[in-house]
Amino acid sequence: MKGFLHWFKSSNKMKRWMLLILAGIMLACYGLAEILVMKEMSFEDVAKVVTIFVIGFISIITGLIFLNKRTLEVLIESTDKRMENRKNVNVNSLIFNKTVYDEGPNIVAIGGGTGLNTVLEGLKNYTSNVTAIVTISDYGKEATNSRKELELLPLDDVKESIISLSNKKEEIKRLFDYEFKKGRLEGINFSDLFFSAMKDLYGNFEDSITKSTEVLNIAGKVIPVTLDEMKILAELANGYIVKEKAKISEIVSDKLTKINRILLDPANCRPAPGVLEAIKKADCIVIGPGSLYTNVIPNLLVNGVAKAIKESSAIKIYVSNIMTEQGQTDNYSVSDHINAIIEHCGKGIIDYCIYDTGEVVPEFIRRYNREGQELVDQDLNKVKGIKFLQRNLSMIQDDLIRHDPNSVAASIIELVCDDLKYQDKQKDPQYVMLSNKLRQDKKINKVKRDMLRREKNIKQEKKGKRFSNDKEKSKFTNKYSDRIASIKQADARGKFENYKDGNM
Repeated sequence: MKGFLHWFKSSNKMKRWMLLILAGIMLACYGLAEILVMKEMSFEDVAKVVTIFVIGFISIITGLIFLNKRTLEVLIESTDKRMENRKNVNVNSLIFNKTVYDEGPNIVAIGGGTGLNTVLEGLKNYTSNVTAIVTISDYGKEATNSRKELELLPLDDVKESIISLSNKKEEIKRLFDYEFKKGRLEGINFSDLFFSAMKDLYGNFEDSITKSTEVLNIAGKVIPVTLDEMKILAELANGYIVKEKAKISEIVSDKLTKINRILLDPANCRPAPGVLEAIKKADCIVIGPGSLYTNVIPNLLVNGVAKAIKESSAIKIYVSNIMTEQGQTDNYSVSDHINAIIEHCGKGIIDYCIYDTGEVVPEFIRRYNREGQELVDQDLNKVKGIKFLQRNLSMIQDDLIRHDPNSVAASIIELVCDDLKYQDKQKDPQYVMLSNKLRQDKKINKVKRDMLRREKNIKQEKKGKRFSNDKEKSKFTNKYSDRIASIKQADARGKFENYKDGNM
């Protein structure tokens, strides 16, 4: 009985369609009864009875369709783990979770570090056919005790990519970052122990990493760009060559010069098995964001990688950085980032560039300015043959300016949908469901933004910061009032300090 009553809960939205069906049956029966009992009928009577019957019939059909649709939604919401934090989602989006993830667009993401992981975290919500091609470039850097003990490759970037593609991200991260505190395993990191065990089981790192992604049931797979021992060298504009990746930024800043080009040592690094095959099969190839000279370009310099990307029929997308990086991309614009890639790899490696609107909270930009970083200049005139898309990609996370995984992924999937549309595949199930999910996610994100805005306004009201005549303020003032107030307070404090120092 309890299970039966569950279907009548207000959150399930069933009763409205049941009532519509009941009303439709009553109207249809009334219309039919009128026909049976009337001996003589005028034209007006016939029209009235037929209208009532048709309305009743349409109500029954409509009620049945939406009742079945809502039943599917409730059933999938209760069984699909991906829906744990979402309620009353459109059925097309729910069916997407069950059928299209495994048959979704084949996307290859190339890079390393936080930037690559951001892309992976967003893309896993649209497709399970994600392949992360990851830099392994920490050779030469002093190995941790855990790595020395287990004789492991530097797999930190591989580990982080696996975490980003996991459906249980926080749990996997805690497990992988765990370091044993006592016994014979004291000082050993669990992820190193895990990869070492997988290597012993499968004989080599290539198979062990592939099998690791299967064992952990992540949404996609992770492949190191090369298994060769590789070092990243930087040739500076003054001819000096930096032979340690970790010191590139420091030396560039100290010598007041810039990076001329990046080199690999050895120069003929071989791609790991599966890298070129993944690129050839891709529907979309994503490069960046991330450290341009130490995470993005080195992947493209591995033998055959750039050539395979150029020859691929996939959509080639570069996601631009939001902030410059001190010692690497000082004063770089969007065009400078792209030109650096083209100078190293040649033309034909990028079709589209997605870059941020630049609307970042001024206070956070000031913090980055103190460390020699600034917003990437949106100068697009130095590059031809590439289509640019401006999107709101930035977010503040732990007081840091980051790419929003959902916004980046939505922008990429939007291009994939446009490509399918260009190929006249609007009726293709993949196109239909990707489009439905994009629309649904936009609605969800809009609701989230509205909720955050309301919470923000409530906090401002409690602090007495909000003006009573909000409607009379300009759009700019409404949007940036808290930022303006903060800057004014900082300036006022500065003036006060100067005044105080001058009178001492």
